[in-house]
Amino acid sequence: MTRRGKLPRAFFARNTLTVARDLIGARLVHDDGRTVRAGRIVETEAYLGPRDLAAHSSRGRTARTEVMFGPPGHAYIYFIYGVWNCLNVVTAAPGVPHAVLLRAIEPLEGVTDRTSGPGLLCRAMHIDRRLNGIDLAGDVLWLEPAPAGAPPARVGRSPRIGVDYAGEWARRPWRFFDRASACVSRDGGHDSR
Repeated sequence: MTRRGKLPRAFFARNTLTVARDLIGARLVHDDGRTVRAGRIVETEAYLGPRDLAAHSSRGRTARTEVMFGPPGHAYIYFIYGVWNCLNVVTAAPGVPHAVLLRAIEPLEGVTDRTSGPGLLCRAMHIDRRLNGIDLAGDVLWLEPAPAGAPPARVGRSPRIGVDYAGEWARRPWRFFDRASACVSRDGGHDSR
């Protein structure tokens, strides 16, 4: 696979909803020193803490959420249900705890397992909490723009998945997905537009 330039820090230092939408079609790459794994991002969710009750940062600044308050363009990786790692991209300005969860990718290189869902994505890409806080402009884990000339993704929108506990915040249409991709999560796959 041909390597493209990495997405610049300015890409992440924008409105979080814009970043979440614009990541559809971008490439996620992980080079663990032995294997390079890559996939095309086909599903994301935006989290706009601290007011957004679905965001981890809604509970304030903690050791777990510290990365979310840092500079944009870093990885926020958390562990849930005692099984799954989940990868988020920190967005907005330093001190503003916003992030975009990467929910699904289409495998491009070095990925053979299922990738439809944030836990499956991390398992297939060999991403875990050891990479929490890593700079996404580095040489281990990074994001690349969609290839020049690639057809634009047909982006759909819906409420986020699995955040019913967040009340009115659960109904915000802050999930973005490529309508044409077979790798998008099936749970809640409707388009609210």
